[in-house]
This record gives sequence, structure tokens and C-alpha cells, in this order.
Amino acid sequence: MDLWRGHVWVVRNRFYQEFDYERLSGALPAESDFRSPFQVDRDRVLHTTAFRRLQNKTQVFWSGEYDFYRTRLTHSLEVAQIGRSICGWLLASTDNFSPDNTIDPDLVEAVCLSHDLGHPPFGHAGERSLNHFMAPYGGFEGNAQTLRLLTERIFSQRRTGMDPSRAFVDGILKYKSGWGELREAQGKEPANHFIYDDQAEYTAWTLGGRPFPAELEVGKVRDGFKSVECQIMDWADDTAYSLNDLADSVRAGFLTEESIRGWAEKKELDSGRDSPLGDLIRAISRGRIDSFVGHRIGLYVKASKVEEVRNFLSGESSRYRYRVRVDAATQEESEIFKRLAFEVVFLSTQLKQLEHKGSLMLRELWKLFHRRYVEQEPIDGQFFQLLPPEQVDEIESGSTAGDRARLVCDFLAGMTDGYAVRMYQRLFSPGFGSIGDIVG
Repeated sequence: MDLWRGHVWVVRNRFYQEFDYERLSGALPAESDFRSPFQVDRDRVLHTTAFRRLQNKTQVFWSGEYDFYRTRLTHSLEVAQIGRSICGWLLASTDNFSPDNTIDPDLVEAVCLSHDLGHPPFGHAGERSLNHFMAPYGGFEGNAQTLRLLTERIFSQRRTGMDPSRAFVDGILKYKSGWGELREAQGKEPANHFIYDDQAEYTAWTLGGRPFPAELEVGKVRDGFKSVECQIMDWADDTAYSLNDLADSVRAGFLTEESIRGWAEKKELDSGRDSPLGDLIRAISRGRIDSFVGHRIGLYVKASKVEEVRNFLSGESSRYRYRVRVDAATQEESEIFKRLAFEVVFLSTQLKQLEHKGSLMLRELWKLFHRRYVEQEPIDGQFFQLLPPEQVDEIESGSTAGDRARLVCDFLAGMTDGYAVRMYQRLFSPGFGSIGDIVG
């Protein structure tokens, strides 16, 4: 593994080369560095405003509704822990790796901590709303916004990126097809799973300037071409989503023994004693949902393995020499739990009402800011400012409507749930707000 000699970081992990460590600026690790490049990536993310804002962004239930529900921040921390555990399991359980030639858990942790940074307020409802608003300007996608933050905007005061390493950027690139490419291929504007058109340079950089082979066609096929760290993050995210979110849904009263049995019967799924749903029902009846989730997480970690593959980058980087495989039964169980949560919880009237409310607030904020700053029209006959001066200066520096729209979208996407609610109330609710309110 990586060693420290005095205050100097010494590379001992043969899994990674200069190609993987190189930063977006072209910089390579300095002799004086006492942290590995991937520890630097992780630490930079941890100390950003964007990361802290995840504490007040929706995971399943609106943040702040109850103290014990998961937020985007606690979800990201759980994904990071699971990701590190998978790295440890793969090192211990396979002959592919050794202590001096293995997947770096610090890199996987950095990727997992960052995977939701670009998600807007109000969960997936907010993401859908912003994509709809931004349709004339190249769309909005949470993962693309994460890439935009890391490469261009994460340090808010300087409006700059964090100069990430190649392996780190590649690790968060779940999707590699551009919005315009997908629109042309599908014949319509894509709903999700894209990067912004002007981000193609970052994809090209992660590939070392190599073009995608013809067989990696736009869409799902190309998206399946991921580094091993990205694959680990994907499975860790699925694990947290399909298991940890169940616990919140049980505590909130959405998932009960009766509701699970009723759903299983309707879907013609087994909920008997020896089935995954039966195990969940038994855990609920015994008041042991946390033990159920904890045990299952361990099983999901141990269900992962790797196999060697060959492709156009496998000779350049070990990160593309391996495919993560998950036991079929475990993957099927995970899909059942995700379906259960989606159909019983996410599609429930209570959550859909909250989604509608969040979308309505974002829509009204977008319409107002779009008119004032993108179209540059007066409001009530006046060109007064609706946003803090630093946001106004940056948005108005945009030379085109598309540039200004993207900057307005950045502002909205960066809001926490609570900030978006307060901003809406301040601008549209007559009984809310005073001269003493802090704007910004």
C-alpha cells in the first residue's frame, strides 16, 4: 500500500500509475506530499460547502421532517463506508489483489462521498423539474452537475473546481453520453443519465484523449463502461438505497407487515418464511429492522467479486482491467427491495404531495429568476435585484442566455431544501419575511 517516509508520501500501490494520479491541471504528486492524491481528493470534498449542504437535502423524506431520517449527507457517508468495506472484502477474498496491488479504499471513499453532490433540493422531483426547465439549454442531470461542481465550481468563493485526479473524476462518471448525443440517438430530449455537452472534454481527459470504440455506442452500452471504482460505488449506492432506506420507511410507518404482504400478493412475489420479503416482515414483527439491515449489508458486500476483462483502456490502467460481479440472487433481492420502496413509499400519496410542493416552489423560483436574469426583463417595471450581489454579478457576466440559464440553474441546484422553501416564502408569501432577513 501507500507508505509515508518522514513527511513524504511514497507510492507503493502498483495498481495505480501516473496516468491515474494526474490532476486536471496536469499536476502530478509532489515529493513533499504527505497524503496520497486520493486522500487529497477526499479531504477537499469533505471540507466544501457543497458537501455540508447534503445534510439538508432530501434522501427519501424531506430533510428536517424528523431528526432520525436519512439525508443525502448520511446516505453518502453510508455509501462511503460500504464502498470501503467492498474494497477490503475484494482484497481479502480474491487472488487478483495483494496489499501492494489493490483498489485504493481512499479513492473509493472519495468517489462515494461525492456521488450525490450535484443533486438539487427535493430529491428526484427537483432533478426532474430542473431538467424540464433547462430543456432549451442542454438539460439538467444530478450526476452531470456533480461533475460540473468538481471540475469547475465546488469552491464557491472562487467559483473554481478542485483540480481532481483523473481516477477520481472517472470514478464519479456513471454516465458518459452527452445530452445532445442522446437527443439525436433517441429522437427526443433525454430524461436523465447524461452529461452536459460542454463536459465532453472531461470525458476525453479521463480516457487519456482516446475516442470511444464504435462498439461503445451512445447510451446504456457506453454507460456500462466504468472504472472499477465507479462500479464499486454503484453497488455500494444500490446497497444503501435498497437496505438503509427500508429502515426509514419502516419507522415512518410506510412499510408494515400488512403493506408488504399486500404488495407481494399483488405483484405475485413470495413473502413466505424463507424469502427476502419474509425475512423483512419477520424483522419488523420482532422490532429488529436495524439488525436486519446491518446483516444484509454484510451479505451484499460479500456478494461482490471481480473478473478480469480486456478493453481499449485495460492496458493503460488497472482501473479498467476488472469488472465487478454481484451474486445473481443478491442482485435480485436488491431489486425486489428497491421495487418495494419505490412502489409503496415513493409513489405514496404523502410523498407525491411533497414532491408536487417542491416542484411548484422550484418552478416559481425558476420562472422569476429566468425572466429577470436570463431574459433580462424588468419585474414590475423595475430592474431590481432578487439575488445576493455575488450571484447577480456572476449570472449577469454570462454572454448568452444559455450561459445565464446554466448559472441560474447552478444557484437553484445548490440550494438546500430549507433554503429553497425560505426563498420561495420570501418572494411569494405575503406573510413571510422582513427587512431583517438575511438574503443569500
